[in-house]
Amino acid sequence: MDPHTRYVTVMDAEGPLPGPRELVEGTDWASLEHAYGPAEGAASVMGGLLAADLDTQARAMRYIEDPVHHQNTIYSATVPAALYVAAALGEPRTGTVLPCERGECPLRATMLDWLQSVANAVGNDAEAIRERLGFSWDPASVQLRALRPALFRAVSPFFNDLDPAVHEAAIAAAVSLLDAPELVQYRATLVPLVREVLAASARRSYRSLAVSGLRAWGEGAEPLPS
Repeated sequence: MDPHTRYVTVMDAEGPLPGPRELVEGTDWASLEHAYGPAEGAASVMGGLLAADLDTQARAMRYIEDPVHHQNTIYSATVPAALYVAAALGEPRTGTVLPCERGECPLRATMLDWLQSVANAVGNDAEAIRERLGFSWDPASVQLRALRPALFRAVSPFFNDLDPAVHEAAIAAAVSLLDAPELVQYRATLVPLVREVLAASARRSYRSLAVSGLRAWGEGAEPLPS
């Protein structure tokens, strides 16, 4: 069996994701690749996302960002990594705050931003570009596209998170995940949150995502101020 076919088989069914430790420890990472080759060391590094110290968590998140999703590219290792990150969102140990480019960022918000980037890489805009260039989807991207409903189920509990950064990041991730045809019915529910929260965010990237998402959903949106 293809190393990540089983993830689609498991997650096509309704229900919760497997536990994060089960996902990270039960994956044959050596059979998968990231930006720099075989991902055989992924379990030991990525498992640090659930560590008790901030330095280990930060190292795990950096690894997930690069090489697992280097330059917004999807690799075979990105598939189970996305499931692992989604499953770990609700773990108490991911409720920490780590240093980031903006000073300090809740780890959950960073994880949600990463899931948004992954979803965006296999979304409708990316599909249009591929079609224009005459490219088909690679197997890993096909797998991730199929997993968007499972990822959405993991993200949605954070739409009303008390931490504003997590709240915004969850809505942003949902906008990209809702490109999935299986999730179109949830767009109407998200429109008020996108308008009232994401479009008013202090982060321009979130405001831009709100505008593009609302337009794609036929809801219209005013252009961002220059």
